[in-house]
Amino acid sequence: MCKKFLLMRETMRILAIDPGYDRLGIAIIEGNPSRPTLLWSDCVIPPKGHTEQRLARISEAVTKATKDYSPDALAIETLFFSVNKKTAFGVAEARGAILAVAGIASIPVIECSPQQVKIAVTGYGGAQKSAIANMIPQLLTLTEKKRLDDELDAIAIGITALAMGLTRH
Repeated sequence: MCKKFLLMRETMRILAIDPGYDRLGIAIIEGNPSRPTLLWSDCVIPPKGHTEQRLARISEAVTKATKDYSPDALAIETLFFSVNKKTAFGVAEARGAILAVAGIASIPVIECSPQQVKIAVTGYGGAQKSAIANMIPQLLTLTEKKRLDDELDAIAIGITALAMGLTRH
């Protein structure tokens, strides 16, 4: 279930994040469900090494995006538990660093499940990652740039946040 914390506005600016320990997808999406616009996106790759250094890099990147773009909300994908518990713990720690930034900046958080993202972008909850990647350019204009899956996932999360209609529950 997607948690929604904002009153509906005609246009919103969303800081969308695909949380990761090795790679963090990040995007700024603005507009409304029928007219999303990508303002910026990137893939942050924290340095290999100690956990605290990796989490600090994630926190710095999210803090910079909040300062540079003043988002109305932060949209983040919910934690998906896979077979690899070590990966799940790393992603959970990255989410903690991201959520702490949102809390410090008093930015409401919208959490969306992977299935909600698939439905919002493709119309089908069982869609493959390739279907999401293929639909994103149909929903908004992308500049010519090589994007990793994590960056595309962040863009999809931003589109989802706009599509869900941001109302207080």
